[in-house]
Order: sequence, then structure tokens, then C-alpha cells
Amino acid sequence: MSLNQAQIDYWNGAQGERWARYQAVMDRTLADSAEAALALAKPQPDERVLDIGCGSGGTTLLLAEAVGPGGAVTGVDVSQPMLALARNRAQAKNIRFIEADAATHLFAAEFSLIFSRFGVMFFVDPVAAFANIRNAAGKDARLAFICWRAVTENEWASLPYSIASAFLPEQPAVDPNAPGPFAFADADRTRGILETAGYSGVRIEPFQGYMNLGHAPAEAAFQSTSLMGPTSRALRGVDDATRARVMDAITDALTGLETGGNEIRLGTACCLVSARA
Repeated sequence: MSLNQAQIDYWNGAQGERWARYQAVMDRTLADSAEAALALAKPQPDERVLDIGCGSGGTTLLLAEAVGPGGAVTGVDVSQPMLALARNRAQAKNIRFIEADAATHLFAAEFSLIFSRFGVMFFVDPVAAFANIRNAAGKDARLAFICWRAVTENEWASLPYSIASAFLPEQPAVDPNAPGPFAFADADRTRGILETAGYSGVRIEPFQGYMNLGHAPAEAAFQSTSLMGPTSRALRGVDDATRARVMDAITDALTGLETGGNEIRLGTACCLVSARA
């Protein structure tokens, strides 16, 4: 059994099915972060790219467009529901997908770019995982990924959670280094993981962006309570009445926050990480 079996089970359960069902919403919500990560990675025509934690294939499609027909992109993920959708979306011949745990999969050393948008923070043993991923690197390959900073710095996560907390029992303390979205919030820890795993020239830069949570407060509240973030996790298993009260309170808090484009945008705080493999 994989060290990451809990994550594999999680992304093959209701959460993976939900993310696949709301793929268009997730692509829109994370578009700003994807753009920043792609700008960091600078995929070039004819490159071979590995997309770690590719999910429903949104970033894989963008990478394939950048490398063109002379290049190739391989997306890897553990989630069967999301990979099934990714394969249906991918019409280009320069794309393939692998259902595998990137921490242990036997990659060929064929990639000049190893990329990820929020897909590398879930490893139980991140040093071993990144050492294994490094086996995929060809000559002069580079690594580029984006990850979240602390919950408290991310408005999209902290604002709904602060509202929901009034309706919920006290939540257990969370290990900040445990596998999960915010496991790489500590930049020094992230640097240490990569250097121990054999990467060089590690650079970590802050990135402030936003999530486009849609045009309606209720739509934005749904994403916070059902798709991603600490509020969604805290609401697992709660009764319907409590969930409804939390949903209503978050909807009220987001009312009137629409921008000039009639979009509800909440701030993101990330790290852009690059290195030589």
C-alpha cells in the first residue's frame, strides 16, 4: 500500500467526483494562479513536460498549447474521476495521461520541464516524492510549481472559515506540515525539502493574486463550503441545518463584494517555486 493511500482514496472518492463535476468552475477559480505558474515555467515549443497532479487536465491543455505539436505533455494524477474527464477533454495528439502516484511511479528521464499547479503538497514523505519525481528529469531540466502560503494569508480560505467557525464546534489543531493544501506554506521548509531531494538553484517568490468565485454570492459561498478550503473540510459530516446556516452567513458576507466586472474575487497568497533538477 502506498504511503499516500489516504490521499489516493480521498481523490478517488466524493471529492474527486465533485471536482470533475465542477471542472469548469475550478478552471475559472484557479485561472489566475495557473497563469502565474505558467509564466514562471515558460514552457517552450517542442518541450516535453510533466504535469504533476494534473487533475481534470486544465493546465495540461494549456501546456500542450504552449509546446505545440512538436512537444508533448504527460499529465499524472491519482484521481480516476478527474483523469476520465481529462482524457475526454484532450483532443491534441501531444497529450497523454497516467493514473499513478507521482511519489513512486517509475518515470523515464525524458522531461525538460516538471510543472505543477497546487499538485505537490500532498505527499506523506515529500523528500522521497521529489527525489522520485527528479528521476523524470532529462538533461538541464527545470522544476516549476505554485503552492499556497498560510491559510491566514489567503482571503479565499480565511474569510469563509472565520464566518463558519461561529456555527461549528472548536476544530482540532492541524499540523501545518501534514499533507494537504497548505503543507508548503513555510518557504524555508519547502526549500529544504527540494535541496535534500537533490534540486539546485531553488527560488521561492511570493505571489498575490485572486480567485474568481463567480457572479453571485451564493455561487461563491458554495465553492467555499463544498469544493475547496478549510471551510469545506470543517463541514464534512455536519447536519444539513448547520450547513445551511453557514452557507447563508457566507453568502451574506460576500454580498456586495462584486468587482466592476460583476465578479466576486477573494485574494490568494502563494509561492512560486522554481529549481533545477
